[in-house]
Amino acid sequence: MREIISLNEGWTLRFPKGERAAETVTLPHTWNAVDGMDGNGSYLRTTGVYSRTFKKPVQPLAGGRVYVEVLAAALDATVKVNGTVATTHEGGFSIFRADITDLCRDGDNELTIEVSNEDTPSMYPASADFTFYGGLYRGVNLISVPNAHFDLDYYGGPGIMVNPKPTADGGATFEIKSFVTNPDDSFTVMYSIEDPYGCEVASAVRPSDNTAISIYVPDAELWSMDEPNLYTVVARLQRNNEAFDEIYANVGVRSYTVTPDGGFSINGEATPLRGVSRHQDKLYKGNALTVEDHYQDAQIIKELGANTIRLAHYQHSQDFYDACDELGFAVWAEIPFISVFKSGKDAHEHCRRELTELIVQNYNHPSIMFWGISNEILIGGISQELVDCHHDLQKLCKELDPTRLTTIAHVSSTPTTGPMHRITDVESYNHYFGWYGGKIEQNGPWLDKFHAENPDICLGISEYGCEGIINWHSNTPQCKDYSEEYQALYHEYMAQAFEDRPWIWASHVWNMFDFGCAARSEGGVKGRNNKGLVTIDRKTRKDSFYVYQAYWAKDPMVHIAGRRHAQRAGETTEVKVYSNQDTVTLYCNGKEVGTQTAHRVFKFDVALDEGFNVLMAVADTVKDSITLEKVETEPACYTLPEFNERQEGVANWFKQMGSMDLTAPMEFPEGYYSIKDSLEELAKNEEAFAVTAKAVKLATNFDIKPGEGMWAMMKKMTPEVMAGMISIMPDGFIESLNAKLIKIKK
Repeated sequence: MREIISLNEGWTLRFPKGERAAETVTLPHTWNAVDGMDGNGSYLRTTGVYSRTFKKPVQPLAGGRVYVEVLAAALDATVKVNGTVATTHEGGFSIFRADITDLCRDGDNELTIEVSNEDTPSMYPASADFTFYGGLYRGVNLISVPNAHFDLDYYGGPGIMVNPKPTADGGATFEIKSFVTNPDDSFTVMYSIEDPYGCEVASAVRPSDNTAISIYVPDAELWSMDEPNLYTVVARLQRNNEAFDEIYANVGVRSYTVTPDGGFSINGEATPLRGVSRHQDKLYKGNALTVEDHYQDAQIIKELGANTIRLAHYQHSQDFYDACDELGFAVWAEIPFISVFKSGKDAHEHCRRELTELIVQNYNHPSIMFWGISNEILIGGISQELVDCHHDLQKLCKELDPTRLTTIAHVSSTPTTGPMHRITDVESYNHYFGWYGGKIEQNGPWLDKFHAENPDICLGISEYGCEGIINWHSNTPQCKDYSEEYQALYHEYMAQAFEDRPWIWASHVWNMFDFGCAARSEGGVKGRNNKGLVTIDRKTRKDSFYVYQAYWAKDPMVHIAGRRHAQRAGETTEVKVYSNQDTVTLYCNGKEVGTQTAHRVFKFDVALDEGFNVLMAVADTVKDSITLEKVETEPACYTLPEFNERQEGVANWFKQMGSMDLTAPMEFPEGYYSIKDSLEELAKNEEAFAVTAKAVKLATNFDIKPGEGMWAMMKKMTPEVMAGMISIMPDGFIESLNAKLIKIKK
């Protein structure tokens, strides 16, 4: 029988280039747990060599095989047993295995896994807005099997494919196929289907060389996000009265559709998908998460009331997919074909392999409904080769899995017409109107206009959000003040915009949790992207979390916002309450302030007493309370210093330019720099790059430096493209930048 032996203990990690001393580690492990998010501006991208010894497992019958299974190695790996290469693998997010039987000897065997998180010419991701943690961050196993066993060699897959389909009479057919290595005529495969309560409801037997079968189950209990009923399909490789190998898959019976006007439906019921995106890291653990960490994340998302998760921007842990199956989420799973397109056959073959591994390894998960083939890939521009690669990936998806839909996450600047549309089954855009530029109120009209002009496209929003840092507070929140209040205000608008448009097939907040991005320095916080609804340590749910809970959660809830804005000045102060109940009553120091009937967001003007004040909100059966202090002047520490500095900087920029005729067309004289030049080209001239870097900093709060941070992702962009992509510039700003650049000779 199959035996799975964990090898997570007792590893030695050394660094051949000498950056750090050798250490003893336990898996899961990353060497970037701290420097990947500590704000020092860079992190160790190198090669680490993990090593330990093991004893060869003993199978009772002759001919048994031993495999090493690596659950993920970021970003590429070479596996050796007793000094001989067993396998190599490029791609930091998927399972891979190697048969090491013939490399093993009696007694102790040395296993070494050389892992690198450095960039390579053909491997994705190349550059992105998150930390590329290095290490063996999901664990390593030995798998011992008899000579005849269910497949372990095909792209790290589970050896079984199950496709349950509901039938018109209330039952379901389970289309099953398993894959047997080294079978002979004496072996059969026995299938058993257990219902969500563990009772066998159907079974069948097939010869081991022709395992495909369709099994009918009457009175099937459907899987949905509200009722995630899981069936277990067990496959046993049997000879006579002995089971040689056994595997299983937890699956769900469900059907779903997406239409341009109707949005998403599951099991015939219209159910708009409203949820979040998620990265796989945590404070000072990096991406080396435990089973408990993954399950906690899924539970917090369920608490939010979300019914969908976009798992960006790579294959996630089996532990998290399992949690999504069990708790009930519609999942968008994608490959790291993101941000920077790499030309050439090798890079495309890498994409194909990552997509194949994603689909093969995760085919049985009922939560996964969408395969994502790329994200913001037009950042560096478009080419016919890039478009052709997408068509090929779409074709590969349908060959590997015709049962699911495909999708894509367009960068905001992707033209609303053009060759990147109608490749995948459904589409989404990443939009940040109201944060990187433009106004919050642009979001709704943009959606309506796209829908009217492209009535055949199923449209979603795959990213939207803004930074919210719980130190910063404002009575008059504004874009780029990084206050918790502005983040909540932004999401109030967005939650309502999507509720008003059920034809948006899915919306995904960017992001559920703050996450590590060593290159970032923004809002007074370094090394992090702070767009999360929850802090990176999972300790604090920001006010914006409760905005969505009010819109999405089914259990009664009420939340008073602004509790960290604890000291308030003025004759009155606004107190917001979020609730999914229709009526809220607010009390201050036991006295009723008022009762309001509203939809999700309730606003009260409160005259605080001197000193401390206890506020309590009551909404039907639920209550919440906070304490605020009335003060003469609010603390200066509530305001991000660089917010005022940036506003002054923009004002000074325009003062230096003087008046401009914004109706006149911009000029682009030959031999001079302009906004049409890439950042990489502008960097060739010190003066041109200095003025451009200053403009980018003022407009976006991003520092750009050649070779640092997200330079690889941004260097092919032009100021003109950046302005169009996220509407980042105040009126006249891009024109004034161009006016400065065209005075600088190349």
